[in-house]
Amino acid sequence: MNIEAEDDRYTVGSLQRGLGVMEILAACPSGLTLTETAEKAGLTRAGARRFLLTLVASGYAVQKGRQFSLSPRLLSVARTWLQGASLWSYADPFLRDVAMRFRESCSAAVLSGEDIVYVARIPGRHILSVALNVGTRLPAWCTSLGRVLLSDLPPPELRSFVASAHLEAKTEKTIVDPEKLEAEIAGVAQSGFSIIDEELEIGLRSIAVPIRDGTRRIVAAINVSTQSSRFTPQEMEDQILPVLSDAARSIEDFFVVQ
Repeated sequence: MNIEAEDDRYTVGSLQRGLGVMEILAACPSGLTLTETAEKAGLTRAGARRFLLTLVASGYAVQKGRQFSLSPRLLSVARTWLQGASLWSYADPFLRDVAMRFRESCSAAVLSGEDIVYVARIPGRHILSVALNVGTRLPAWCTSLGRVLLSDLPPPELRSFVASAHLEAKTEKTIVDPEKLEAEIAGVAQSGFSIIDEELEIGLRSIAVPIRDGTRRIVAAINVSTQSSRFTPQEMEDQILPVLSDAARSIEDFFVVQ
């Protein structure tokens, strides 16, 4: 039976509103209060409270004080989808081409709270001390993938994210000053790419670019990671960035035909 989505007889309004609340929380990784959620969702405080507490009770959201945010449990659903015939199955050949061209790893990640989660990865021929696999989480604020993903946040949300993030020095090069970090991410929004030079680990450099959907929102990011002895930051920008950007545009074609 072919059921038209527009026919209200076959839709559940409360489920639609609940999914809308999940989308709102997903767009605000630092969390929202009950009042903020109600305002963004166009719900009464009582209605928003029921949806939020249902999400908490089912494990899809967590409450810390007055703040509500999505929980890692949602990743299990996403991971199941990602392992099927999804965007990353489509994207795999493009990531593989980049990895083979530079003999370096090429990965894709999405934003989850303060972290990035790897959703696809083609390992390189050179061994890196950081062990990364699909499902691995790393801090968003000190990774090239994460800064690209954070660069799409509206300034107030980015400021809130940086203010609440647990900033700690991974190396002597890690940016931990909130104002400098916010300025760095704002620069990524302007340039369209991010280079991390030994901020996560000494000897490790990476460059990332965004994957945008049909509305031009950033939904994921892809990067190339390399040893600092193999590419300087300028060489990464000159040699790797054009190829990585071409791969990103090819992957974005997936959204055009959906």
